[in-house]
Amino acid sequence: MKKVVIMGSSGSIGRAALDVIRKFPDKFEVAALCVNSNTELLKLQIAEFHPKIVAVGDPAMADKLAKELNYSVECLRGTEGSAIIARECSYDIFVGAMMGFAGLAPTIEAIKRGKRVALANKETLVVAGELVTALCEQYNAEMIPVDSEHSALFQCMLGEKIEEVEKLIITASGGPFFTATRAELEAVTIAQALNHPTWKMGSKITIDSATLMNKGLEVIEAHWLFKFPISKIEVVVHPQSIIHSMVQFIDGSIKAQLSVPDMHLPIQLALSYPERFAADHVKTNFPALQSFSFFEPDFKKFECLGLAFDVIREGGTAPCILNAANEIAVAGFLRGDINFLKIPYIVHRALDNFEIISNPCLEDIYACDLAARRFAESLIN
Repeated sequence: MKKVVIMGSSGSIGRAALDVIRKFPDKFEVAALCVNSNTELLKLQIAEFHPKIVAVGDPAMADKLAKELNYSVECLRGTEGSAIIARECSYDIFVGAMMGFAGLAPTIEAIKRGKRVALANKETLVVAGELVTALCEQYNAEMIPVDSEHSALFQCMLGEKIEEVEKLIITASGGPFFTATRAELEAVTIAQALNHPTWKMGSKITIDSATLMNKGLEVIEAHWLFKFPISKIEVVVHPQSIIHSMVQFIDGSIKAQLSVPDMHLPIQLALSYPERFAADHVKTNFPALQSFSFFEPDFKKFECLGLAFDVIREGGTAPCILNAANEIAVAGFLRGDINFLKIPYIVHRALDNFEIISNPCLEDIYACDLAARRFAESLIN
């Protein structure tokens, strides 16, 4: 029986992870849950899965929940609460599904304890990839990706020699605006941007998918997860979203991982690895699919994707600046304060504004993140 901590249990990844645990009650149990503010859903999860401890990012909501629970479950508050769970709770697997930069601190705590980290929080590797991967080696922590694209790469490289891999090919759906003109992007509404053609996700990641920033973040994540130079990572638009990623080898052969779009599959593998458990997920029906199509991404129209490639070449704190400015810009767009094309503009301005620190320590990264956020907010205001 493996004990599981889920950071971000109210989000789409967290809920899917609980679905997997629900199907395998003899394999997994919930040790702790963490949400930002959705305590109504958390209460239902507590009633079903009986964790001994939970954390709520919003301090006021945490205090309110603690009183409602009559302190039958330990309820921690604020950003430190999730870090305390990662650092002190008894568990085997850490599911990192918190959104954004907030997921970094608890993930590092889990790594320092040598736990298996089922990573869905791509920002952890985007902003601190060099530090995080070094810590995994130092503490012998196992990091298994949950993103469908990185899970696909992980599966394709199982049993293969790294030196025989020529390149990694990450697929992208293209989002809702792949065929849109630049002029049409100027007039994009929030509702249109939130209408992803394939996946049902939280609002922030859905906007990132619309700008292709999400794919750029995945490129950076793949660079650190698999220790591949950016020159050997390629993005291909595949609107059907059946092929999740591919690995090309030096002899020209290619391995691909295929399945219908369903996040339960990579989550279940991250929990069960090295085993595969039988499951009743929807299976892929090839005759019904009829055809696959592939396109090159338009780096001029989707500037965020190009910026992501740029920052990994630059290294240091550049990815941290990109991530922080993007989080603020996306929040500004979702509030209606800026238009869609202002998102890459703000990220670009932030990257131009700061001097990049090479080989940053963790304190440098936190300071850089804060400064970039303040600068991005000043552009919006």
